Amino acid sequence: MEPLCPNMDLKPAPFSPISPRFSKPNSLSVHSHRFSCSDRRVTKKWRVPIVPSWFKAASNVRADEAQVCGQELMRSVGKGLLALAAAAAANYSIFCDSPAMAESLTVAFPVSRTTEVNSVQRTLVETWGLIRETFVDPTFNHQDWDLKLQQTMVEMFPLRSADAAYTKISGMLATLGDPFTRIISPKEYQSFRIGSNGNLQGVGLFISTEPRTGHLVVLSCVEGSPAARAGIHEGDELVEINGENLDGVDTEVAVQKLRGRVGTTVTVKIQSSNDLGSDSSIQEVKLPREYIKLSPISTTTITHRTPDGRLTKTGYVKLSAFSQTAAADMENAINEMKSQGVHSYILDLRNNPGGLVKAGLDVAQIWLDGDETLVNTIDREGNLLPINMVNGHAITHDPLVVLVNEGSASASEILAGALHDNRRATLVGHRTFGKGKIQSVTELHDGSALFVTVAKYLSPALHDIDQVGIAPDVQCTTEMLNSSKESTSKEKSSVSSLEADSCVLVAEHELDIQESKGTAS
Repeated sequence: MEPLCPNMDLKPAPFSPISPRFSKPNSLSVHSHRFSCSDRRVTKKWRVPIVPSWFKAASNVRADEAQVCGQELMRSVGKGLLALAAAAAANYSIFCDSPAMAESLTVAFPVSRTTEVNSVQRTLVETWGLIRETFVDPTFNHQDWDLKLQQTMVEMFPLRSADAAYTKISGMLATLGDPFTRIISPKEYQSFRIGSNGNLQGVGLFISTEPRTGHLVVLSCVEGSPAARAGIHEGDELVEINGENLDGVDTEVAVQKLRGRVGTTVTVKIQSSNDLGSDSSIQEVKLPREYIKLSPISTTTITHRTPDGRLTKTGYVKLSAFSQTAAADMENAINEMKSQGVHSYILDLRNNPGGLVKAGLDVAQIWLDGDETLVNTIDREGNLLPINMVNGHAITHDPLVVLVNEGSASASEILAGALHDNRRATLVGHRTFGKGKIQSVTELHDGSALFVTVAKYLSPALHDIDQVGIAPDVQCTTEMLNSSKESTSKEKSSVSSLEADSCVLVAEHELDIQESKGTAS
């Protein structure tokens, strides 16, 4: 019998029938899992071959085709195992839970004797199945996706660590040509969930890697958090955590070191942004870990004098991410500002990378009435599916300007497009990022998560967004800044950083135009 080698070419080769001598081969257990994607139900069914011809010969498995039922695909491991040379092989039965679709097919592959790699093999099959049923491109970037599973499994077989095995899954996903379809580790997924839920246990620091230097810098501190109370500021450099130097340390690793159980402490060394490069500017701070409530909303009221001399109040709302609480926080903020006499609004989506698409749609409905289209999706079959409001009631009809830039992506673009195309808001700033893809996120058995691009979207006016972005109605430039200052700064004894923001000043000017026209958009 010809052995199954890790570096073998994937070609038909002669294999003997199942040998009874292997009575206790390794097994790979995979639990049934129901697949779902977005909120709609796919009824189309199709037939595809699961096992390529070379693998049928290798495993001596009957070569029936499997009936795959759209989003109702389920998987389980067959009880029988095949002996392939010195390696064991697991049988996968892929079937539908519908009695009318009872066909199944057993798929065999070599099972690693390394426990942690064995577990990742199961994750590989979960990943492959989800991609197969939901990925936006049904050609899988013009490749045989079933064969790709077999190739990756064979490449994974000789590995000895989970990290190396996960790299193989990432490599398989990379062949799809979509950078947004990816797998993330359990720790990374925990961070994602924390960001979406709006709660964490930590010190209230947002950090990132500075691309030029590779150093970890502070983006911001949560108001009232231990980090903010300690006097840590935006731009400060994070040098050490609990005595460990952070040179070359990944952002995610540093974040995990900062987080921890409430009541514990973490010691950090911070270099002030005012004196970078000087050892004397490094200070050591002991920070208690507390419950940190992350609100994606920050607000302020700007007093503004209109061209006709009236003093008016503009509500400035900064939305930094689309978490589960974004819409509720936005509604509360607007109602609070209404009670303070605000009669116009600036919604700042600059550098908002997105988040939960549903949150973006929920926020849009706060500003819109009726049955307006919020976004159009295009599924993997090319069907255009509009998502409309149902009897919407805006909580305010006051004039609105939305600020966007190249950092506004995904759900930010959905929201900006919905408000712009429905003539509810004027867009000010710079062209947006251009991520016109909708993703599903599925937690896998080991706590990792798979992000899959399941659809593309167009704005309500059917403008393509992906890799194009949304162009603002008005750009904010230095010339506009000077012009706006002429008409507004005379009435201001001191100019805050917000009031000196060119895009905010241009937005105020656009709100004046809207009010002079007597329109709410």
